Amino acid sequence: MTTQLSRHQTDAGTASAPPVPEVDPAAVAAFAERCVGFMNQGAIALLISVGHQAGLFELMVRHPGSTSRQLADTGHLDERYVREWLAGMVTAGIVRYHPDTRTHVLPPEHAAVLTESAGPDNMAHLMQYIGVMGRVEQPIVERLQHGGGLSYADYPDFHRIMAQESAAVNDASLIDGILPLVEGLPERLEAGIDVADIGCGSGHAINLMAAAYPGSRFTGYDFSADAIATARREAAEWGLANARFEVLDVAALDVSEGFDAITAFDAIHDQAHPAQVLGNIHRALRPGGVFLMVDIRAESQVEDNLNLPWASYLYAISMFHCMSVSLGLGGDGLGTVWGRQVAERMVSEAGFTTVEATDIATDPFNTYYVASKD
Repeated sequence: MTTQLSRHQTDAGTASAPPVPEVDPAAVAAFAERCVGFMNQGAIALLISVGHQAGLFELMVRHPGSTSRQLADTGHLDERYVREWLAGMVTAGIVRYHPDTRTHVLPPEHAAVLTESAGPDNMAHLMQYIGVMGRVEQPIVERLQHGGGLSYADYPDFHRIMAQESAAVNDASLIDGILPLVEGLPERLEAGIDVADIGCGSGHAINLMAAAYPGSRFTGYDFSADAIATARREAAEWGLANARFEVLDVAALDVSEGFDAITAFDAIHDQAHPAQVLGNIHRALRPGGVFLMVDIRAESQVEDNLNLPWASYLYAISMFHCMSVSLGLGGDGLGTVWGRQVAERMVSEAGFTTVEATDIATDPFNTYYVASKD
């Protein structure tokens, strides 16, 4: 009886087991090689971030053909760490090494991408986000298993990096390139209107606009008291009387027809309740008002992002930050890659009568949405 039962269990188990797929050894080897590449590229990204933060790329531009000792002494750094960092850069093909003189050179073509001369296109600056994600790896694993999200306090460096990145973009193109995307807006700003920036962070965009258009009045909203304090300090240093800042969760923004134009720079997808925020923005605009929303350039369906070179990075930063902080606030978890189609739909559902999306060559990472209120 026992033998028959065991045979029955074995047969049943065999019958219900899925078929074992055939494995192509060449495909296995090729994918294993790709995995080694993933590991190596991730390590290189961290090395670039460290070099950026330590000022090593800038040092190499100012002192070409230096040894590790010379770079360390010039930058007041530890030579042993500099030597190891340089070795990583040399084997990555980023820095050229001359063994006979033990000197290192950062090619000008690489410097054009990894130093401050690149302006908003400085890729070394962006590499810092890899380290930010690494710091919350274990909390994300826990949330993946049990649900929930993280808080902004779990990312001590994120706002600093984001503020630097946004400042570089806005310094380069806000006044002359971005605002003119809204037809007639520069002229209206010159004449004098009321403007708000939603999720203003450290307020640099508001201060730039206030300095450029002294006849208009600008208000920045952000729930971070530290960011608002930074914004107020900069406004005071610049002597701006037409810029004010308020600590506020924009989901609670309760303004009716108080502004002629509202901006949001990479802020909406982070919101706990983005639909509510978009509705608040629509209500806060006067008839004829305009909403300029800058947000991540992507499509809403994953299959439509297969050819986007940085798509995996966007999904990663969403899981490790944007989606997680929204869920941590009990929010919708919209995520970084909400995409053009969902963005246009949500802006329209908020009450805007026209929504136009534009991509510009100088900013491949973002889409610019212009929405109007009748």
